[in-house]
Amino acid sequence: MKGPGLRKIIGYRSMEIINKSKHELPKYETSLSAGMDLRANLDNSVTLKPLGRALIPTGLFISLREGYEAQIRPRSGLAYKRGVTVLNSPGTIDADYRGEIGVLLVNLSNETFTIENGERIAQMVISKYEQEDWEEVQTLTETKRGAGGFGSTGFK
Repeated sequence: MKGPGLRKIIGYRSMEIINKSKHELPKYETSLSAGMDLRANLDNSVTLKPLGRALIPTGLFISLREGYEAQIRPRSGLAYKRGVTVLNSPGTIDADYRGEIGVLLVNLSNETFTIENGERIAQMVISKYEQEDWEEVQTLTETKRGAGGFGSTGFK
């Protein structure tokens, strides 16, 4: 058995979304896309000066299943072409958060950038995660790398 019938049998709960925006629901643009584009939901455009930042509303509210998070990531085209990116990247939306999804954008370019209503500003990736318990110890298991940090494994 496949599809919705099996989901009911195993107690599957779909993820829920409320759309208070002026735009369609986020969707995967291709069959192999990992992320869905999020759009700015604005009454008035927002201008970001160089090094300026703003929290941009999306009008979306979600409910994720336990064990899942939504990651808010930059759109590569916006970052590359305009120097505008997600400041706390990736931003994490926990399964118990019920507020509006906001995207914290920063303008790292030398030019002013204006965000218009409906503009694709970020992407959202739904990701499964696990929580772990800590076991406090006095020493850690040895590895070949050890405490080697930045650049310790080479450059080429």
